[in-house]
Amino acid sequence: MHAFESLTDLPRQLRHCGVRDLAWALLSPPLLSQPPWRQRHPLSASGWFSHPDLLADWLCALDRQPAVLDQWLAQAPSRRLGLYYERLWQFALDQAPDVELLAANLPIRIAGQTLGELDLLLRDAEGVHHLELAIKLYLGPRHGDGSNASEWLGPGSHDRLDLKLEHLSQHQLPLSSNPESRQVLDRLDAQPASAELWLGGYLFYPWPGNCTAPQGANPGHLRGQWLRQNELDDFLAQTEDGSWQPLPRQSWLAPAVSEAEDRWSTERFQHWREQLEPDSPARLLVRLVPHGDGRWKEAERAFVVSDRWPLAPL
Repeated sequence: MHAFESLTDLPRQLRHCGVRDLAWALLSPPLLSQPPWRQRHPLSASGWFSHPDLLADWLCALDRQPAVLDQWLAQAPSRRLGLYYERLWQFALDQAPDVELLAANLPIRIAGQTLGELDLLLRDAEGVHHLELAIKLYLGPRHGDGSNASEWLGPGSHDRLDLKLEHLSQHQLPLSSNPESRQVLDRLDAQPASAELWLGGYLFYPWPGNCTAPQGANPGHLRGQWLRQNELDDFLAQTEDGSWQPLPRQSWLAPAVSEAEDRWSTERFQHWREQLEPDSPARLLVRLVPHGDGRWKEAERAFVVSDRWPLAPL
């Protein structure tokens, strides 16, 4: 059982897209259950953790009046999914009971040169924590058993699970114990700080094909499928009823929800398919199905990649 498992379905019930993403960030399970460094949910010592109903009430109230979240996100808009994810966490931790957010994106410098940044520095009943956040989507191998983290690539083929874990454990997380960091933390009265990570996201499995999860994966991780463009017709033919459409990058976090009048028609989706370039970037598709409240909600997701993916070796 992962943190907040009782609230797993809450993001699908919310109406505001930013609040849905915020809820997803806080409530979704981590990708790994055996990471190479200590993993800790950022809200572990918050009253929200011990009383999830209070967190649900806060998110529902925010969904009814989301202006404060919209304003916060508008202060630092970004097309990068990782930065958007960090902003969502910063907003929540600033509001969370029993948590004091001391700093975010705290630069560590020596002689004018930036060594790196600490994603989050917070204080709670369990002490001071340096937390590194990451949101990742990785595609597994079609040929290979998948247990090796080096076989899991980002949709742009410029990222790899083993390299990300290595960078976290050898550079980002040890940064707070450097002498230069200790000087900065002293000024914030934030010594000693325990370094921990929180890695969220999805793992996408090949279609057709079969591979195992990477070693150390959380058995309850979120998942999807991936396929090449020349396999799209066969893939769609074998899927269940529903309505397929692509998701813009900023909407890759929470399960998709659409009002009935906003979902794509079959003709619009067919036109989109016809416009796909052979080497276009990976596109995330979702299958929406109708629900009793009149909205259409995500039933599955799949990446469509170029027939030559990965386009460049790592």
